[in-house]
Amino acid sequence: MQFGIFTVGDVTTDPTTGRTPTENERIKAMVAIALKAEEVGLDVFATGEHHNPPFVPSSPTTMLGYIAARTERLILSTSTTLITTNDPVKIAEDFAMLQHLADGRVDVMLGRGNTGPVYPWFGQDIRQGIPLAIENYALLHRLWREDVVDWQSRFRTPLQGFTSTPRPLDGVPPFVWHGSIRSPEIAEQAAYYGDGFFANNIFWPKDHFQRLIRLYRERYAHYGHGTPEQAIVGLGGQVFMRKNSQDAVREFRPYFDNAPVYGHGPSLEEFMAETPLAVGSPQEIIDRTLAFREHFGDYQRQLFLMDHAGLPLKTVLEQLDILGEEVVPVLRKELASGRPAQVPDAPTHQALLARRDAEAGEEPSVPAGSAS
Repeated sequence: MQFGIFTVGDVTTDPTTGRTPTENERIKAMVAIALKAEEVGLDVFATGEHHNPPFVPSSPTTMLGYIAARTERLILSTSTTLITTNDPVKIAEDFAMLQHLADGRVDVMLGRGNTGPVYPWFGQDIRQGIPLAIENYALLHRLWREDVVDWQSRFRTPLQGFTSTPRPLDGVPPFVWHGSIRSPEIAEQAAYYGDGFFANNIFWPKDHFQRLIRLYRERYAHYGHGTPEQAIVGLGGQVFMRKNSQDAVREFRPYFDNAPVYGHGPSLEEFMAETPLAVGSPQEIIDRTLAFREHFGDYQRQLFLMDHAGLPLKTVLEQLDILGEEVVPVLRKELASGRPAQVPDAPTHQALLARRDAEAGEEPSVPAGSAS
């Protein structure tokens, strides 16, 4: 089971002070948060991709490459890489390069994003979002697995005898998560390829995500990748913690009430009742997160959103201390207890390399960079 954090990189005014961080401050804060994640024992740091204010992470691989040089163990990912408006050739090359620099500590979450205007900015039509996601990933999948690719399709110019460079580290592409909030077509796509499905269940009730995850698991088995229980599932979540719930609610309320995404709508209490947002004591966060297994089955990755809505860096780092010291150790133990033997672990580069060698009947390879 992997635990980590994801960021959307918003630049939001702190409602308690009226101060708005600069873009430089926000970017440096995201790096500090990633380093803190490794320090407190988390497994994953993931950054979103946005191309419009008030967000700053327009170049995720640049940021992740910098973080890779300053960490040793942390898995670096995205949340989301825009498969619809990025050229699949560029995605293939950027993430293979990052793979080499990070010695395999890389995977990628693909999605369509949540900002409609980004489509025309990159010469695409939002009405073609699903077909773009399907076609572009079909090309990306081949670019990472075939040394020479010929390609002709609806949305991009043809490729003739094209080789994406560098080739994936050890010949093993980064593991792919298909992220979705609402689209059954994306769950189907993840199942077809035997990839992971990340249900970013931060805004909608659990019933909606239960349907998506159930569809993904059933179709994963349909395509012959394993049993429904062996499908690779990731979940999002939002938390804010203090020693007791009263302090947590009191401190977080002004951030919630003024957040660009959900402020000025349902109350904090209503939102917590209807979505996975959890604000309270460490034990309340543990209990709420453990319930995810009851709702969705055993899963492989849990990412938390913690640095949004104008929360200052000092507060986010305090949250990470609590998460790493008091919450995640308990979750690891409890979620490992009773976990069926057939449920796979979260994918890593080393595990994917070992599986490839086993399927080929070869001796296990030594991952590139493992001696460094």
